[in-house]
Amino acid sequence: MTITFLGTGTSQGVPVIACDCQVCASADPKDKRLRSSVMVEIDGKVIVVDSGPDFRQQLLRANVKRLDALLFTHEHKDHTAGMDDIRAFNYRQKAPVDVYATERVQAALKREFAYIFHEYKYPGIPELNLHTIVNEPFDVEGIPVVPIEVMHYKLPVLGFRFGGFTYITDAKTISDAEKEKIKGSDVLVINALQREEHISHFTLAEGIAFAQELGAKQTWFTHISHRLGKHADVALELPTNVRLAYDGLKLEM
Repeated sequence: MTITFLGTGTSQGVPVIACDCQVCASADPKDKRLRSSVMVEIDGKVIVVDSGPDFRQQLLRANVKRLDALLFTHEHKDHTAGMDDIRAFNYRQKAPVDVYATERVQAALKREFAYIFHEYKYPGIPELNLHTIVNEPFDVEGIPVVPIEVMHYKLPVLGFRFGGFTYITDAKTISDAEKEKIKGSDVLVINALQREEHISHFTLAEGIAFAQELGAKQTWFTHISHRLGKHADVALELPTNVRLAYDGLKLEM
């Protein structure tokens, strides 16, 4: 399994438009964060979780040549806005792309991308096969996937576990029952937005506490705001086996 972090930023990305803070002004490439998305390659299959506003740029940067499935965690625009760009894979693969989402997320996609689902199809629009998922294990191209429900304030969001790899974003609280699905992960990815308390995201301290509670061999933080601090500075504060992810990071499992 190969995991590629296509984006590790929060909803505004980093740098933030018109911001002159030390993080946004940083020359360190690890402080340049596109909206959060991850690519999982298993047995020749390519699965991407979330297609935010930077999806096209991310795919070009990572030189992605194939897309077998797109999974959605939830319907917020920083996770869905780039779905139109699956068109390139329709053309290249001569087939629709499989898209997995809950009924609630599908309803949002149909509102935001009404032209895709219109009765009369405009030539060249994205082609997809919608698959409905719930909080129960499902299969993607023969690959078992375990969804993990977390709460993003009052909005249910799905994380996903692929074998020993668990990816969670936009979490603030996670029930004990859902934590059981995470236990035993070799690699855990969770969000750590900023240092200050936030209504719908783990803070840095909460992310560290969660990582220590679950005890994965490696924990990586994503969905990071410019308010967290510069990558190089924050990295020095983290416990053993807890690290900041960054755009372009690849993990081999």
